Amino acid sequence: VNSTPVGFSYCGPVFRVRPGEADEFQQAGIESFGRTDAEAADAEILSRAHEALLAAGEEQFEIRLGDLGLFTALLDALGLQPVWQRRLRRAFAKGALDAATLDALTDHEIEPRAHAGLLTALQGQDPRAARGFVEDLLKIAGISTVGGRSAGEIAERFLNQASREEAGALPDDARALLHRYVAIEGDPDSASQRLRVLCDDAGLNLNAALDAFDTRAGFYAACGLPVHDILFSARFGRNLDYYTGAVFEIRRKADSRVLVGGGRYDRLLHLLGASDMIPAVGCAVFLDRIKGGRS
Repeated sequence: VNSTPVGFSYCGPVFRVRPGEADEFQQAGIESFGRTDAEAADAEILSRAHEALLAAGEEQFEIRLGDLGLFTALLDALGLQPVWQRRLRRAFAKGALDAATLDALTDHEIEPRAHAGLLTALQGQDPRAARGFVEDLLKIAGISTVGGRSAGEIAERFLNQASREEAGALPDDARALLHRYVAIEGDPDSASQRLRVLCDDAGLNLNAALDAFDTRAGFYAACGLPVHDILFSARFGRNLDYYTGAVFEIRRKADSRVLVGGGRYDRLLHLLGASDMIPAVGCAVFLDRIKGGRS
């Protein structure tokens, strides 16, 4: 197996549903695979994106950071049931893990176990197969929509409820800690201090993840990025499920449109068939949104 790091760049038309915008548009991007100096590679990709926008004449923009790796380390340290880890990571990836969503997601009121026989039959089944089974039952019963929800959405809600019954309620201490965590934001240095205080208060050892966080911030500075103008938000994620580590978006200040988005996705090639996890990081530049861009 060739372990030599490789990099790629591209520019061309892509297709994606974007409400209010063209579904086909020009996109450029850079990708780096195989580098073991992850924090340095992360910083270089962000630096290149920053340079590209300046070269294109964009000057009034803001950089926002998140860190799925750090959030995953927190969930592991809390020792949460797998079902809670999946649900929380899914909400994080959607960028929706604010205090209100956290409360709704972890509500203690669990419905009675009214369909114990069916739930027992579904235990251990592939999630997609289980959802398809429940959806088929609803359709056989002539149920297509209830309260605006489709049969598929009803099936998903039913299975989520079943999983939560098996896992039990999220512990109060974990819930309180997650509330503190999602409220943390600021430049990388100040955010790091608050994250370490949080871990000390809770008696959690996230030293490896936090050391990587600080090392990455150091590389940001070494690359000439304006570190104190960068906003890290502990609840920020990008709505693509292959990300594994630090993620970022660069938005124009005037209209909040995302000009560049990217991050670390070490499991992507493995999901596509590679035998091993391969370190990877990259970003995409949405050319039709920047000055002089083409639609």
